[in-house]
Amino acid sequence: MDAFSYLSVLLSIIIGLAITQVLQGYRAMLLARRRVKLFAPTIIWSVLILVLATQSWWSSFGLTDVRVWTFGVFGLILLQTVLLYMLAAIVLPDAGEGVIDLAVHYREHVTAFFAIMLAMLAVSVAKDLSLPHHSANPIDLAGHGVFAAISLVALRFRTEPTQLAVAIAATAFIIGYIVILFGRLTGG
Repeated sequence: MDAFSYLSVLLSIIIGLAITQVLQGYRAMLLARRRVKLFAPTIIWSVLILVLATQSWWSSFGLTDVRVWTFGVFGLILLQTVLLYMLAAIVLPDAGEGVIDLAVHYREHVTAFFAIMLAMLAVSVAKDLSLPHHSANPIDLAGHGVFAAISLVALRFRTEPTQLAVAIAATAFIIGYIVILFGRLTGG
């Protein structure tokens, strides 16, 4: 077993847990559907977390050509994956009893959600810059900057129309980002 295959197991487990978190949230909302008050930004972000988790797993194949691993580089990749899990863990509320108001949940966790998003973006850039024999892709770096700007707008402007616009903008951006940078599986 090569080093990447060994290291990727832990990353895959955490990504799988992130996906499970969101899917369990959907299940809980489905089972409690009579008590759920929907809020579009929450639903959009939950779908985007699934897309980001899938994209993270997909793009990790590009690490197969890394031959020398350090604990520091792996630690950054692991931290990025853990932060993605944390986004998945807070994007949807636990079902509990009573009304499940997604707008209330969103407002209660919007600061933490976008702070984690910004931390994940920073760690992603640090990871890209620290990988041996890899040069940072300028388009990828610009993409991280745009997504950070989207997150900062969400943190600064808390009105519901702005939050919906941010979620829609993030959707369009992430789709474009994936198509441009990750449309093909490369590595190995």
